[in-house]
Amino acid sequence: MSNSSLFRVEYWCELQCPDCASALDDLRALRAAYGDRLEIQLRHFPLERHKHAFAAAQAAEEAFVQGQGWPYVEAVLARTAELAERGEELLVEVARELGLDAEEMDTALIDGRHMLVVDADQAEGKAIGVTGTPTYVVAGRRLDAGQSQAGIREQITELLGQP
Repeated sequence: MSNSSLFRVEYWCELQCPDCASALDDLRALRAAYGDRLEIQLRHFPLERHKHAFAAAQAAEEAFVQGQGWPYVEAVLARTAELAERGEELLVEVARELGLDAEEMDTALIDGRHMLVVDADQAEGKAIGVTGTPTYVVAGRRLDAGQSQAGIREQITELLGQP
């Protein structure tokens, strides 16, 4: 790829997953290496064992609509244990802390306006073989980091090509 090419990574994530929180270090390092030429697309894969994962995915979509998607995702992932205890209350609180319209966030969680996006991601993830999180799709190849994230950044860099 030439230096002007856009690099793309699909990041299949669940916002109540501690491993997804740990994966942020790899994503930050990739962003630092590739700069504006790297597009990281958040894809939702809420796991049934996490009670608030589906609501968190919908809240993230609302945060993207409000222009603070990635800061919101990172803030929620930093509080996965608290999310397990506080659920939607925490999701609205994080929105407020980031200066988002917390009332609109609460309304979005009630009316389910982002439910179809989350459902579609989950269905596509299942169709391509995603079974856990975090999982990456890079250059058409699926990388499952749910069991171990060791070496995942290097694998992604190899698939993308040097920055």
